[in-house]
Amino acid sequence: MVLARLPRGSGVVYRAFGAPGAVAVGRRLARIAHRRGLAILAGADPRLAAAIGADGVHLPERLAGRARGLRRARKGWLVTAAAHSAPAIVRARQAGVDAVFLAPVFESASPSAGRPLGPLRFSALVARARLPVYALGGVDGATARRIARSGAAGFAAIGALLGDGART
Repeated sequence: MVLARLPRGSGVVYRAFGAPGAVAVGRRLARIAHRRGLAILAGADPRLAAAIGADGVHLPERLAGRARGLRRARKGWLVTAAAHSAPAIVRARQAGVDAVFLAPVFESASPSAGRPLGPLRFSALVARARLPVYALGGVDGATARRIARSGAAGFAAIGALLGDGART
């Protein structure tokens, strides 16, 4: 189980994509996450986040502008957004997100991944971001070392954590 391997203080984005049973699964994940000292965000769905007792919501880049309204409606929620460029980071910051997940930093197997930023461009974007930036896209133990001094707030991973077939 991925949640069991994450260090205290880490976070998890639960992306249900409208799956049947999403609330039940999300509640189970939220209980485990909170017991282990992990934050849990619901991907793009504030209603799901509220239903499962999440700590907030993670928005796709195109919905980052909703951050301020979500923050007003749900005091104390963490609101993060995806970003793939400098203008997207600026829009997310102006919308009031707490942090962005900047992707893809490296080659990624994700079907939605575009051309990788690479370590130099990633570092330059982090330096100008004026909000916490998490590296996403092709991040694993080896690639994380290549951006360890970039100023990133942290690293996000999908494939590196699911490589053993774990699903939760």
